[in-house]
Amino acid sequence: MAKLPTSQADDVAQFLKKVAKTPARPAGGGRLVFAMDATASREPSWDQASQIQGDMFSETSVLGGLEVQLVYYRGYGECRASKWAANAADLLRLMSSVRCLGGATQIAKVLTHTIKENKRRTVNALVFVGDAMEEDIDDLCHKAGQLGLLKVPVFVFHEGGDFIAANAFKQIAKLSGGAYCPFDASSARQLRELLSAVAVYAAGGRRALLDYGEKTGGAALRLTHQVSETRK
Repeated sequence: MAKLPTSQADDVAQFLKKVAKTPARPAGGGRLVFAMDATASREPSWDQASQIQGDMFSETSVLGGLEVQLVYYRGYGECRASKWAANAADLLRLMSSVRCLGGATQIAKVLTHTIKENKRRTVNALVFVGDAMEEDIDDLCHKAGQLGLLKVPVFVFHEGGDFIAANAFKQIAKLSGGAYCPFDASSARQLRELLSAVAVYAAGGRRALLDYGEKTGGAALRLTHQVSETRK
């Protein structure tokens, strides 16, 4: 298995370390909001994520299962949420029906939706994948803080190197109790590993994530060693 460049490996390890520090909860299945920027710039990565999302379900089946809701925004003010999917085939079908369209970011709508969804039934984590931020940072931080109080961590995967987006995404992750990690769109393996790790956390909590690291090795295994050191 090819090794990640040192900088990317460090990013992955730090991200997973933060995932492991989120509040523990009992195992028994979970619910994950999977939100993606579907504006024109992200079309190649959308197709990539569609192909690898099945790993989220395969890694969580023994933990009681995982329900995933797809949320996406695109075009002029369009932000949609799918029904909850309990298997990879349903989620792939939903993602395959979406085509990316040019437009501004609508991250605030994603955060607001997750807050409302959590009131209906507990959401264990929010994953957001995007490359830009064109909104009021104070408003986003306020909503992220609300999610933090509700114990719904936001795990942000940042594609590309936009500085404004990076600053906003880091604050959203911090205020919600989640984590931020940049990723390279050319590294499908990296995105697969990160998505699977968060899915395992959503389905089974911190203990399940540590067990997953022991099983899979790589960045997740480095995480378990780091967590073991911090908990001595």
